[in-house]
Amino acid sequence: MNRQAQTHIVIADDHPLFRGALRQAVAQALDGARVSEVGSLDALSEALAADSEVDLVLLDLTMPGVQNFSGLLFLRADHPELPVIVVSAHDDPTVIRRCIEFGALGFLPKTAEVAQMGEAIRAVLAGGVWTPPGVDLTAPVDEEVADMVRRLSTLTPQQVRVLMMLSEGLLNKQIAYELGVSEATVKAHVSAILTKLNVDSRTQAVIAAARVAGSTWPTSAVAAG
Repeated sequence: MNRQAQTHIVIADDHPLFRGALRQAVAQALDGARVSEVGSLDALSEALAADSEVDLVLLDLTMPGVQNFSGLLFLRADHPELPVIVVSAHDDPTVIRRCIEFGALGFLPKTAEVAQMGEAIRAVLAGGVWTPPGVDLTAPVDEEVADMVRRLSTLTPQQVRVLMMLSEGLLNKQIAYELGVSEATVKAHVSAILTKLNVDSRTQAVIAAARVAGSTWPTSAVAAG
């Protein structure tokens, strides 16, 4: 069996039509490759736990269980060795650059043609980095934001989940219930998050994450639990 036939790619997107387009792109790029499809972050976690031989994840930035870059953060923390291509309708250069900074090896706009999708998949599987033509990854960076990107990248998968829930305004007891852990465990996670992000409060942690993600990260309600 050739290498392409052994390749296993997981498509993580909650839109069936776009999953179909990605599946078509994979079929054209890699004859005989195995493709799995999931529609949420939890389903993606289950799929990766069930198969340690996944070669590539095509990850939507917006699907159930995901807020902006949180899915990418979680995936990179839980599976740092696994190549990821982000697929998103948000193709602003800042978003693309941030995805690469958070560890993605590629970025595909959802407006891309199937042939271009295949090009990106082949490039990343070959060990390269792929972004849409014309995207400058060498432009000057905001050092304060870059520092927070590095800090966010040190969070564990569970800490990423807790930060997401803080952003939703959940109390510690609500987070504990959702994660199936004790409130003391949640408090420990919150304390670790504050230390890693070098902030003094959960409100500051959410605001810091929001600044990195841009105006789309939810900051409307931060609980004081």
